[in-house]
Amino acid sequence: MEMGTGNNDNNIGYMSRSLMWLKGLSDKMKDKVIEFVNMTIKLATDDIRRVIHSIKVGLALTIVSLFYYFQALYNSFGVSAMWAVMTVVVVFEFSVGATLGKGLNRALATFVAGALGVGAHHLAVKSGNTGEPILLGIFVFLLAASTTFARFFPKVKARYDYGMLIFILTFCLVSVSGFRNDDILELAHKRLSTILIGASACLIVSICVCPVWAGEDLQNLVSLNIEKLASFLEGFGEEYFKTSEEENPKGEKAFLTGYKSVLNSKSNEETLANFAKWEPGHGRFMYRHPWKHYLIVASLSRECAYRIDALNSHLSSRIQMNEEVGSKLEDICTKISLESSKAMQELASAIKTMIIPSSSTSHITNLKESAENLQCLLKYELWKDVEFLQVIQVVTVTSILIEIVVCVEKIANSVHELAGIAKFKNKKDHPKSNNVSKEKSKAESSKVGILPDHEVVVTVKD
Repeated sequence: MEMGTGNNDNNIGYMSRSLMWLKGLSDKMKDKVIEFVNMTIKLATDDIRRVIHSIKVGLALTIVSLFYYFQALYNSFGVSAMWAVMTVVVVFEFSVGATLGKGLNRALATFVAGALGVGAHHLAVKSGNTGEPILLGIFVFLLAASTTFARFFPKVKARYDYGMLIFILTFCLVSVSGFRNDDILELAHKRLSTILIGASACLIVSICVCPVWAGEDLQNLVSLNIEKLASFLEGFGEEYFKTSEEENPKGEKAFLTGYKSVLNSKSNEETLANFAKWEPGHGRFMYRHPWKHYLIVASLSRECAYRIDALNSHLSSRIQMNEEVGSKLEDICTKISLESSKAMQELASAIKTMIIPSSSTSHITNLKESAENLQCLLKYELWKDVEFLQVIQVVTVTSILIEIVVCVEKIANSVHELAGIAKFKNKKDHPKSNNVSKEKSKAESSKVGILPDHEVVVTVKD
């Protein structure tokens, strides 16, 4: 009886452990499912264009699949209709520029490689049965080697790398398959036709259904990066010169860390600029829009971001400074950071709205005057009755601020140059600014007793 009781206890313990393990497994699976659902919702809500892009790809694939579903279309192209499906899969990209660039690369490379493949086949046939495979092998080797080497050129790599790959693939397929297939012209014709159909379907869906323009993304990215720099400079002065007794919350504030994404944005900006060059003129962006100048502004913004990163390192490791020195420098350094922030915000708004930055000139002038005053203070007045070791860090900070002033001036000049080349509008000619100015004038008129129709109200006392 005791042995039977012990076995029953063991069985019950094993079953309970098994149930607990299954419950823990189900809880883990439930957590994984919830995590996946939350991640999916976050991806969709962060940028709704991702959902739209997925729908567009499905729509384009459905359209080109009709060549297989309908017998009449299948009879015209046969198995080559699969190349249209493959073209949609590899060509359809997130933005119009990327899709257009890949589509044109694929179509042009297929046409040129197909023509050369047919020519190589005819030359090889004339050399006889023995010389045909040898001559075809020589052609494949020469074209594949030379095209692969051409891919190392920077400009070719940036814009035509995909086309070079398709060129090698198509030439090899056409020339080599022609060795076993006598009807090579029909093969090349069907392959080119289906690729053109697939590329056309991608372009039509990409442009007509909620288009995503790489140029607009580049413009917004450059503007946003400048705004992040302005946000840091706006709060830097007050943050650096506050006393140790003031609040010093744990953790970094958002405006002190936002600039860090600017340091690593070069590759994204260059990719968007490359895609934007393929896009046709649309909306506010004329044909041959100066995308290269956006990269110049972005490069200067990164240069300023590196200075700001140096400022941030001093901010996180600041020491107790001499009170006399701090009082002398606080007002002028805070003014420089605030004026820099205002100038950067104006420049960012100008890029985003494509309006000539009118008020940034006054901020730049104030910046130069403040920088000159700071330099005079550093040269002549700061060193009186003060030890060098007590002010070395704050002098470093002020020197970096002066460098930032130079960077802001460079960014302003480049934005003004961009405004001239891209033909930005004047603020008074912009519809939104006109509405704002009209509302402002009405508000001011009501304060002084002037009605909207410019009638003056006069009150006569007895």
